[in-house]
Amino acid sequence: MNTYFINRPNLDRLARSLSKTYRVYIPVKSESHRFYKKMGDEGLNDAVIGEIRAVQTIKSFYFPARAKVSEYFSESIPERKPRPIAVIGAKSCDLASLKVMDYVYAQDSFKDPLYVSRRKEGLIISSDCTMYGESCFCVALGIMPYPTEDFDINLSEVGSGYVAEVGSEKGEALIKEYSKLFQGAELYIEKKEEARKRLKEDLLTHVKNKNIPPKESIQGMFRKKFNSDLWDETAKTCVECGACNMICPACHCFVLKDQGSDKGFERLRLWDSCLLMSFAGVAGGANPRKLLAQRLRNRFDKKFNFFPDSIGKFGCTGCGRCTEACPGKIDIREVLGKL
Repeated sequence: MNTYFINRPNLDRLARSLSKTYRVYIPVKSESHRFYKKMGDEGLNDAVIGEIRAVQTIKSFYFPARAKVSEYFSESIPERKPRPIAVIGAKSCDLASLKVMDYVYAQDSFKDPLYVSRRKEGLIISSDCTMYGESCFCVALGIMPYPTEDFDINLSEVGSGYVAEVGSEKGEALIKEYSKLFQGAELYIEKKEEARKRLKEDLLTHVKNKNIPPKESIQGMFRKKFNSDLWDETAKTCVECGACNMICPACHCFVLKDQGSDKGFERLRLWDSCLLMSFAGVAGGANPRKLLAQRLRNRFDKKFNFFPDSIGKFGCTGCGRCTEACPGKIDIREVLGKL
């Protein structure tokens, strides 16, 4: 991959230029939380390019929590297609989730046109983590705290700017188009590698204290403990709110809902949660997962058994968001440790 260097003022100029073509979203900070907002006239002034992942996932840009998929008996004028999205500052755990999302919504047999077009037309300028959160455990699942794939350009913070690593033809074309904003990165490569190594070692020490089993053994351990009392025990504090599903970068299930309006009817696609009793319900009132413990186990089954078989990767990226969001204090790392 080709690498370049861009200083902070030039990165701001690049983002402002991109806003003419894209809807640019940047991570900003409020107290201890980071979240994405659409970039305005202030540019990157309040952007947090490094640090850790935002509370919300980049999944929401390609697979919105609420989206109109069709309308009928309607006399409304078709909506104008919005500009594509450019995300700046996406982290490695979110990029890893795209493997799952692409498998579900962009595989040859069942492509979702809304998802595919957003992914194809969008731009991802990711960035290294420069710290980790208490709930982070990406390295335990073989994911580094810095992006290695699935980005157009990646930014590694060094000194007064960033090492910009090209990850796609789209990224290379973008750097060529704005070549005056970039320079050679030879003087900064060693500093980038040192920062990555230091954070990786710190994070490995952090997850070692959480008793997470080796990633190679997780799937086998899950299968062996499929009928364990662990699921009943863990479900005791679950309040069946679905927060773990809604905050997860790789959860992808949805429900369709029709609703009326003055101009006709529309069909919406809404995020759904496999922790909810209604999720697995079928016609006639039957439900193969009536018990909460069964639904909780199904979530782990999908992430640590189904997806390793299907795509060779976990359906969990170690971002730790579900642990932070859970009002029942269920820690996914502790569950894996108890296996």
